[in-house]
Amino acid sequence: QVQLVESGGGSVQPGGSLRLSCAASGYTNSRHTMAWFRQAPGKEREGIAAMTMYAGGGKAHYAGSVKGRFTLSHDWRKNTLDLQMNGLKPEDTAMYYCAATSGVLWELGGINDYDYWGQGTQVTVSS
Repeated sequence: QVQLVESGGGSVQPGGSLRLSCAASGYTNSRHTMAWFRQAPGKEREGIAAMTMYAGGGKAHYAGSVKGRFTLSHDWRKNTLDLQMNGLKPEDTAMYYCAATSGVLWELGGINDYDYWGQGTQVTVSS
């Protein structure tokens, strides 16, 4: 059974940085996709960044709203997917969720494309 555990949320002022981490366990296939979604109050859950894993590497995909500010990194040994968030804005305030699928997605994908979800971690950007 795949399990995802997020960490690293918190409160920060506009322009600040946070780093989220998602630890995955239970995967037996090196080819899979992991992603970060977020959901603000009253809004739908949206995908912001995903990484397609394959033997020897991975390819990242970003939503336009975070491209250039957020960066994914994957540690094969620990099987963690980190999201470095720089230049945070108040509109980045949301609950952030890690998601994963055994499928190989060559794009961000939607919520229905992912089979496993973490419990979420809150990010608040406010002065």
